[in-house]
Amino acid sequence: MTLEEIKQNSPFAMGGENTKYAQFFDGVSYLNMLSLKQVIVGNVTFEPGCRNHWHIHHAKTGGGQMLLVTAGRGYYQEWGQPARELKAGDVVNIPAEVKHWHGAAADSAFQHLAIEVAGTETSNEWCEPVDPAEYAKLK
Repeated sequence: MTLEEIKQNSPFAMGGENTKYAQFFDGVSYLNMLSLKQVIVGNVTFEPGCRNHWHIHHAKTGGGQMLLVTAGRGYYQEWGQPARELKAGDVVNIPAEVKHWHGAAADSAFQHLAIEVAGTETSNEWCEPVDPAEYAKLK
């Protein structure tokens, strides 16, 4: 799927280039914050090959993240586990304290809604980039 196809078919506006968090992504992503009240929801769009760095959502209680895939093809991987291919309609529940990354496949743009799970004493820790050689092994 191309970035243009996502723009034309997604029910959610793509938003501008994600410059605020660009240092934690390899490639170009776009961010449209859909909600900052009650539940924080961001529409994140990745150009082909774009992925975020390994990261952890910390929380004393609760916390974590949910991904609702809306378009394209991408991946989600937890530290020490094989990568999981994602497509529109997939849901990923990420508990607090789980090191992970997510992003587009090399040949497809990708879009998901990122939902922040409420918790106490929450924070995000950005870690190292995904190893390019390991990413290149994904189909």
